[in-house]
Amino acid sequence: MKQSSKCALGGITAALSLTLLISVAIVPFMTYALPALAGALIVVMVIETDKKWAFGVYAAIALLSFFLVPEKEVAMMYIAFFGYYPIIKALIEARIPAVPAWAIKVLSFNATMIAAYYLMIKLMGITLDEMDEHGIWGVVMLLGIGTFAFVFYDLALTRLITVYVKKWRKHFKRYIK
Repeated sequence: MKQSSKCALGGITAALSLTLLISVAIVPFMTYALPALAGALIVVMVIETDKKWAFGVYAAIALLSFFLVPEKEVAMMYIAFFGYYPIIKALIEARIPAVPAWAIKVLSFNATMIAAYYLMIKLMGITLDEMDEHGIWGVVMLLGIGTFAFVFYDLALTRLITVYVKKWRKHFKRYIK
């Protein structure tokens, strides 16, 4: 793929991702789904270019989302995990056997979610309603539900990658050379 095509693909991916992240102002109940969808767009960069380009696009989206996304929790979810996860997913699954790979992915999800919410609470003043209502058990329950959702997200991302490579990629290649 030519450099100009990589740059154009990166720009399109960044624009679509930012549009998804900003649209939380219209659909506020999609606080976690929209960063996950925006992150899934990075898959195209990983497959069509390489991980270096994908990280570059992620960095551009992360920087712009910090300034442009009205809901800072959405920007933080993208920056902290969903934006770069498709890139590290490719690295982990290419080098590590399945069972340890799952353990690493789940541990990285939990660690980044704990760190992201800690930063949001301490630096941004975002509160967790679950803390007020249920104490620490509310947070544990929320993390458990999040982990369950993450496993489904990972499986869905794997299926999406498979469908893209087997069915959509040949159509896509006609437009980007």
